[in-house]
Amino acid sequence: MRIPIQVSAESAEPMYHQIEVQLRSLILSGHLPEGTLLPSIREFAQELGCSIITIRRVYQDLEGEGLLRTRQGTGTFVASVGVTEREQYRADAVIEGFRAAIETAKRVHCSREETIQIFEQCLAKWMPPEQAQPEKGGKQE
Repeated sequence: MRIPIQVSAESAEPMYHQIEVQLRSLILSGHLPEGTLLPSIREFAQELGCSIITIRRVYQDLEGEGLLRTRQGTGTFVASVGVTEREQYRADAVIEGFRAAIETAKRVHCSREETIQIFEQCLAKWMPPEQAQPEKGGKQE
C-alpha cells in the first residue's frame, strides 16, 4: 500500500518528524483506518528515501502513542483510535493553525479588530457557508 507522505530534505524539520506528523495525521483523520497494514520498515524507508532507523523510530513513537500495533512476523497495523481522540486531534490541529496566525498578526502589529476582520475575510473566501461541514448529527443543506 502506498502511503501519501511527502518529505523534504530542505525542510528545517528532521525527516523522522516530517514522516511522524504526516502519518499521525493520516491515522487520526481516518484516512488510514483501523487494521490497515503499513509497509514494512524496509519497504517504507526505501519508498521515502530515508534510513531504516528513521522509519523504525516513527513506528516505535506511534506505537508508544497507541496509534500503531506490531505483530511479530505479521507486520505493523493501524490501531483502533477512538472518536474522542480523532475529534481532539482535529481541534488541536485547527487551534495550532490559529495560534500561528495570531502570532503572525502580532508580529506585524495587527490589532485584534484587524485580525478578526482578516480572519472573517479568509473564512468567507476559503470556507464559504455552502462548503462548511455540517454540525454533528445535523444535515448539510
